[in-house]
Amino acid sequence: MMNYARLTTLNAIKGLTIEQLDYLPYRDSNSIGALLLHMAAVEFGFQVELFDKRKPNKHESEEWGAAYQLGDLGRNQIKGNPLEFYIEKLEKVRSRTLEEFKKRSDEWLYEEVLWGNNLSNNYFIWFHTFEDEINHRGQIRILRKMLPHS
Repeated sequence: MMNYARLTTLNAIKGLTIEQLDYLPYRDSNSIGALLLHMAAVEFGFQVELFDKRKPNKHESEEWGAAYQLGDLGRNQIKGNPLEFYIEKLEKVRSRTLEEFKKRSDEWLYEEVLWGNNLSNNYFIWFHTFEDEINHRGQIRILRKMLPHS
């Protein structure tokens, strides 16, 4: 499911230029590039929390903070990158996720964990990872239709 969601995301961004990745249709929107990096940041955050059983360190928080938070921070820091930059980040993070999954049993998916203040399990949290991607892919498709025509 995660691989299929990613395939459809990659199809939705095919051929975009730096200008298109950075486009903001209105002042408070997020760019396509920022949404792509956000997808990688969310997945990275769950890797740290669930695989490493820790919180992000200072360096990781600085590297991923704008992408995780989006908003003004994302608009100011996430721009000027080619499509390959975002694809590489997405692929690098996903590669680790898949490698970590290989180390775990199916029973691990159903282990209960606290997510925020709610009791959950690893299965639901990883479902949420690609659910978040699907949500933002929908935004990307809308943003793509809003791009100015040259």
